[in-house]
Amino acid sequence: MTALQEVAPHERAGVRREALYFAVRNGKLMFGFGLVLVLLLLGLIGPVLTSGTPNEYGPQPMSPPSAGHWLGTTTFGQDIFLQFVHGLRSTFAVGVVGGGIAAAIGMLVGFVAGYRGGIVDEVLNMLTNVILVIPTLAVLLIINAYLGIRSVAVQGLFIGLTQWPWAARAIRAQTFSLRTREFVDLARMSGASTWKIITREIAPNMSSYLFMTFILLFGGSILIASSLDFIGLGPTEGVSLGLMLQNANQWSALQLGMWWWFVPPGAAITAIVGALYVANVGLDEVFNPKLRET
Repeated sequence: MTALQEVAPHERAGVRREALYFAVRNGKLMFGFGLVLVLLLLGLIGPVLTSGTPNEYGPQPMSPPSAGHWLGTTTFGQDIFLQFVHGLRSTFAVGVVGGGIAAAIGMLVGFVAGYRGGIVDEVLNMLTNVILVIPTLAVLLIINAYLGIRSVAVQGLFIGLTQWPWAARAIRAQTFSLRTREFVDLARMSGASTWKIITREIAPNMSSYLFMTFILLFGGSILIASSLDFIGLGPTEGVSLGLMLQNANQWSALQLGMWWWFVPPGAAITAIVGALYVANVGLDEVFNPKLRET
């Protein structure tokens, strides 16, 4: 990710305009966010425009893609396109919940530890290191296995609670580099509280870094959720892209030659995470003048 640059408050508007100028001209950023936006709109609008429920059995099992069933049907006659659009919505939802919770905790811990230092930093850093060395996937497996009813929100909650440590450490390190700058010293001498200094002086100078961190957490949440879904520990109600892959594997779609069952969800997960990575690279080029394409 890009290195942080000190920006005075009165210069931030100009920096934003400059960043926007380069953002709309960055091919990686436009392609990445454009692909994610298309899939997001499909997940939001698709369920509204289609009728029926995603797990409803139909009279035409194992049908390949056709005019009546755009992505074919499962071995039980379920419409795969209907499952796909509902699965997109659930997948984005768990990314937002998991990534948002992880980002919020990571920012809180990172900002406080980096700015306060001393015993506060030592305690928070110890907590971060403890969570960091815990095998996240194993913990999520145990939690999900013992939950009677699992939902997208609960899944996102536990993913967020276990994914924040690396973000906290990264934000803590950047906060350390900013807390000794002149504009922070001036705010401190003017009597501003710790919270005001963090939110009004330090955080705005890290806005690009924080946004890129959220993108990585968002994509990571989707990958973890898809892994849990694939091994049968996904939501007990509804459908997601990971659950579609799990059902396709469970009912031997590959052996039966039903490529239309597992290719769309697998391609969508790959496209979302890959597009987010490409967009993140584009953001790095936009926010770092040394990497900008002129």
